Amino acid sequence: MKRSVFLVALLCLLALGALPLANSAYALRIGTFACMYAIMSVSWTVIGGFAGYPSFATAAFFGFGAYCGGVLLAKGWPLLATVGAAGGLAFAGALLLGIVLLRLRGHYFAIASLAVAEVLRELTNTATDLTGGGMGLNIPLAVTGSGGVMAEASFFFWAMWLLLVVSFVAVARIQVSRLGFGLSCIKQNEAAADMIGVNATLYKSTAFALSGVFVAMAGVLYAAWVHYIEPPDVFDVLFAVKPIVMALLGGLGSPAGAVLGAFAFLAIEETVWRNYLEIHTGVLGLMVVLLLLFLPNGLMSLARRLRPAGARHG
Repeated sequence: MKRSVFLVALLCLLALGALPLANSAYALRIGTFACMYAIMSVSWTVIGGFAGYPSFATAAFFGFGAYCGGVLLAKGWPLLATVGAAGGLAFAGALLLGIVLLRLRGHYFAIASLAVAEVLRELTNTATDLTGGGMGLNIPLAVTGSGGVMAEASFFFWAMWLLLVVSFVAVARIQVSRLGFGLSCIKQNEAAADMIGVNATLYKSTAFALSGVFVAMAGVLYAAWVHYIEPPDVFDVLFAVKPIVMALLGGLGSPAGAVLGAFAFLAIEETVWRNYLEIHTGVLGLMVVLLLLFLPNGLMSLARRLRPAGARHG
């Protein structure tokens, strides 16, 4: 089952990579958001799916990356160096923060991780000389050329798609590594994991840091793509909630499921947005609740139900 889900996710990634052939700005926009959502979902899986810690810090990582990228790009840094710098700073900051926050468990950790985004939002609002504060930050063009709007849209789609592929492969490798095994032990029984020699503090902090690296990089690409950011936009609490819903929708603890869940969630969100504009938030929330109630193990449980009875028991 896991292999089939992995193959489906891989085929979806390859199909998404063919999106520029449509030569549509709208298709590229949707594809870029699909990649960004999937990066968030896959990254959250490291701390939430493997270690079992309900992190709401994705919004903090994304906002940090966006503002880090915006500031550095405004100072003339090239895009690639900016992406690398934001990822490195996010890893280092999350590693140190994780040592403190991950002493908490359950809903205490969840609330503390959610507060990180609010703290960063307030710091961004007050650092007006650097970030523009509540007025937002204008970001210069990171891509120059004569290709026009379509060329820029294609560039950022490919950049986000490539980052998704890298994050997906990295998280899949983590799952089968010694770190992944240690996180699985922590998820099942943290006290027992300590007894068999797993350094829980180090493993959890590393997982927390890894869950922020690619999200921060995606934040840089998003900022460079839209050319203007403000605190309520990039530190939006929905960026803390959506990755969890997407991971649950695809199947908790599975990188491939996280990708499929992100694509499915965006398809639902876009459909609801088109047809129920005035009440789209309520309709979307209701649909997500119903999906999670009837598919508690995500899309993987649907695939299991559709298999013949003999195949399920054989």
